[in-house]
Amino acid sequence: MSRPTVVIDDVHIHYRVVLGAGIGSAAGALRSMVSGSKPSQVVKKVHAVKGVSLVAYEGDIIGLVGRNGSGKSSLLRSIAGLQQPSQGDVYTSSRASLLGVGAALNKSITGNRNITLGGLAMGMTRSQIEELRPSIVEFAGIGEFIDMPMGTYSSGMQARLRFAIAAARQHEILLVDEALSTGDTEFRRRSQAKIREMASHAGTVFLVAHGHNMIREVCTRAVWMEKGQVVLQGNTQEVLDAYEADMEEQPKR
Repeated sequence: MSRPTVVIDDVHIHYRVVLGAGIGSAAGALRSMVSGSKPSQVVKKVHAVKGVSLVAYEGDIIGLVGRNGSGKSSLLRSIAGLQQPSQGDVYTSSRASLLGVGAALNKSITGNRNITLGGLAMGMTRSQIEELRPSIVEFAGIGEFIDMPMGTYSSGMQARLRFAIAAARQHEILLVDEALSTGDTEFRRRSQAKIREMASHAGTVFLVAHGHNMIREVCTRAVWMEKGQVVLQGNTQEVLDAYEADMEEQPKR
């Protein structure tokens, strides 16, 4: 029996969004100055995740599917310890690493410098970083751009470098949130192989991908979320078939 690495127990996540006509606009600021009053504000409470429970084990590659706003990213942030549940608990066997489209790379410095900073942030020593640097550069396929500022990279190049840095070390728990959606076909093939390799070494991967092909090809399980709740979890093909069928029916409702 594989060892549990992530236990999510009846997790609820709330967050607040500040709304209000004219907030942040020049017109709103002018009205406030003339009237001497503060801009009207409406605080909306969002219930992003509603009572989600699941267990992940060593070797699991779990695909999360669902429409935008279904709670997938909020759930990953709670596993990574970046979002405190309002109710319920998240237990992890080690610190989870979140790799998302907004992963912290500095666009004003070179790709090579970002490799150094990213490696240090993951707890690697400078000698370990230097040992792995050639393989990171090769995996990312950046070529001569590695010595140019990240701000000059295309979104695909940035995504490839983010993943190459994160994949340079073995993670017991890796969370990938849409970070591979902008890569080309060859990079997606290599990243799929890398994800399988990480999971085979007693790792656990949670994957949110823009297209379902990657989830279909690499994930051992899938979880369908809708409006913050789990609709279905289990066999990848069965979950994707049910979700895609629902997507086709949705416009008819």
